[in-house]
Amino acid sequence: MPDYYVAWWNLENLFDEENSPHRTEKVARAIHNDIAGWTPELRDQKIAQLASVIVRMNGGAGPDLLGVCEVENRFVLDLLAEAVHTELPGRKYGIVHADTGDARGIDVAFLYSLDRFAVPAAGDVFFHVVMRRNATREIVQVNFRTTTGQILVVFGNHWPSRSGGQFESAGYRHIAGETLAYFHSRALEVLGPGTPALAMGDFNDEPFDVSMVKHALSTRQRRRVIEADTPRLWNLMWPETGVPDGSFYFENEPNQLDQFLVNVNMAGDADPLRVDPASVEVLRFPGTVDTGIYPKPRPFGGMGHDVDVTGFSDHFPIGMRVTETV
Repeated sequence: MPDYYVAWWNLENLFDEENSPHRTEKVARAIHNDIAGWTPELRDQKIAQLASVIVRMNGGAGPDLLGVCEVENRFVLDLLAEAVHTELPGRKYGIVHADTGDARGIDVAFLYSLDRFAVPAAGDVFFHVVMRRNATREIVQVNFRTTTGQILVVFGNHWPSRSGGQFESAGYRHIAGETLAYFHSRALEVLGPGTPALAMGDFNDEPFDVSMVKHALSTRQRRRVIEADTPRLWNLMWPETGVPDGSFYFENEPNQLDQFLVNVNMAGDADPLRVDPASVEVLRFPGTVDTGIYPKPRPFGGMGHDVDVTGFSDHFPIGMRVTETV
């Protein structure tokens, strides 16, 4: 039975250089103050730092599927994939990415191992708009196929932030939750009710928040997902929510904003693609954790913040295993 190591990571402002020819005029106007001084050398150092963490995933073999957010464009993703390939020559990654409507130009994307997943066809990639007054990231849906031909629907999420206040901005994440729940149901209608689906992302809310429970229809209870009349999602991050630490810290308070959710077709013991809930973890590798009294991630910085060239991201990655029955 082959298994797949799946990971998610908010890369914290992985932007191209200040004078990038790959940047649109609109985005350049929006970020011109923050991007000042972001040299090619700083960009490349950040990519090297990120790659040094990615190659440690999956026991040093690298992930089979990695979802990321806060990336500016395809160019920096290509640089990141090549940096990982240099350290792990046996790993060659394909990329799913498209420029989204986000006002700052940050996107959601996937890196997938070419020896574990088929290259998605044009009709297997969708970008679902989250409606709000100000532009935000789409939810990215990819209908991956394993080497055995099994479909795995994956939703990449980077929901609207809490800027302006957690409760003042909550309505935007409620809309994002409704969007995810709708397209999860739609995928089952189109591809069949037995289709496995996985949602991963930085949801900017915790597993117990209204956006996750009431709108995205996620729950801590596996049984509720299995017995539900309408499609629900099993939120695998509840055990991590109960520990003192988190994947992200705000004002030294831990938050579990980065999450994995799976549907009923990955929750059963006999499912062709099934998740191992015991494998779910926040990845706190040596050197990536702040040495102060709060065990938070070590950010690289930039975009208006102080730079630490020995840092990585302001989020920890998360990882888990999925087993396929052939």
